[in-house]
Parts: sequence; C-alpha cells; structure tokens
Amino acid sequence: MVTFQTRLSQISKINGKVILANDYDRSVKNLETKTIQNIKQLHPFLCGIKLNFHLLLPLSAKAILKINNTAHRYGLQTIADIKLNDIGNTNRVTTEHLWNLGFDAVIANPIMGLDSLKNLVKSSHKSGKGVITLCHMSAPEARLSYDMEIKMGRKQQLYQLFLNWALAAKVDGIVVGATFPKIIQYCSKKAGKNLKIFSPGVGTQGGNANEVISSGTDYLIVGRTILNSKNPSSVAKELQLQSFGK
Repeated sequence: MVTFQTRLSQISKINGKVILANDYDRSVKNLETKTIQNIKQLHPFLCGIKLNFHLLLPLSAKAILKINNTAHRYGLQTIADIKLNDIGNTNRVTTEHLWNLGFDAVIANPIMGLDSLKNLVKSSHKSGKGVITLCHMSAPEARLSYDMEIKMGRKQQLYQLFLNWALAAKVDGIVVGATFPKIIQYCSKKAGKNLKIFSPGVGTQGGNANEVISSGTDYLIVGRTILNSKNPSSVAKELQLQSFGK
C-alpha cells in the first residue's frame, strides 16, 4: 500500500512543496465550485490542498467527495484540517468518515494524549492515510499556550512535548508556524528525517518562505496570500519556485 508520505513526496518532486489552504470566510458563495476552480487553476503549482473545519461543515458529503476526487485527478493530496482531538473510538470513527470522503490525511491535536495518538496513527496507516499533528501554530497568541513551560519528568515547553510525542507516535508530520523560524529550526534538528514539517503563515501572517525553508520546513501551507491576490497563479508559481530553493 502506498503511504500518504510517499504520495505527497512523489507529487512534490514535480509540482513543488506548496499546499493550498483553501480558507475562505463565510461570505464566499458557491464554495464547492470555487474550490474546484482553485484546484483546476492552481494545481500545476501545488502538491496538495487543505480544507479547514469551518469549510467542511456547510458542504455535503457528495460535494466533499467531488472536491477530493477532483484534486486526485490532478495528482494532489488532500488534508482535512479539523485538529482532531478526542477519545480513541471517536477518533477512529471520525477518520473512517474522512477516508470515505476521499481525504488522504488529517491534522490532529496531540493534546489527546500519547496513547490515543499512537492508536490514531496505527489505524490511519493501515488505510494508507496520514496523520499530521500540531506542534506550534502560526498565530501570535500561540506563544501563550505552545511556549508554556510544563513539567513532564523534566521542565520543557509544550511544543517540545508535542514534538517528542509526534516522534514517539510516528506521525507523518508536524505543523509549525512559519512565523516561528527558530522553532522550525529546533524541530528540524531534533526530528531529522523522521518527521516532515508543514508551515502555515507565509505571507499574510508575516512568515517568509525562503527563511522557513532554510530553517527546515518541508511543506508550505499557504492560503490568503494566494487566494486574495490579484493573480493567484503568479503568486503560487513564485512560492513553488521558492519551495524548490530557487
């Protein structure tokens, strides 16, 4: 069975390492049509597309499946960004639904605990699907929680614990905001080749693509910087080139 990591790696060698965060506010009409248009227009510059929780809720199962099938026709991987965090049975049932809807991976919150996270990864990998966990988010206020000092055997910050759990559970990747390049560098150095780093926050939130790539980011997650630009294809192409190190 081909794994999520392998599928994503294969398309990224051709299309670069930009994942479109298809993030709109509630004012957008014809969300399904708009999302499919984005895939068709931007797919040459993308390796994947991420759909956030608030955009999944108004869509029907039929619409979500159509979006995922369209992405797959263009070789893209799809990620359900629901920050999953619950007891084991709920996590399992939730991911079963997501896989039936055509998603390739889910973003989860490791606050669920290490044992639950291990079980989530195990069940997802059996289906050839991926799990990406939060490590440190991109918003400025993220410091209030992810930088919090905790004591779990030894004093450490919360994001360091989440990194350790990600490694122990053998997740496919972690989310570290592009606005925190030093933390990306720390995670990259400690994780080595065992984890892929996915970084949202480039552009609109202040993150610099070149800086985070040189710090160790593997994949750029970019939404408003592309979607709100006058020429989305041009911006996506520039980010694609940066993801190739050009």
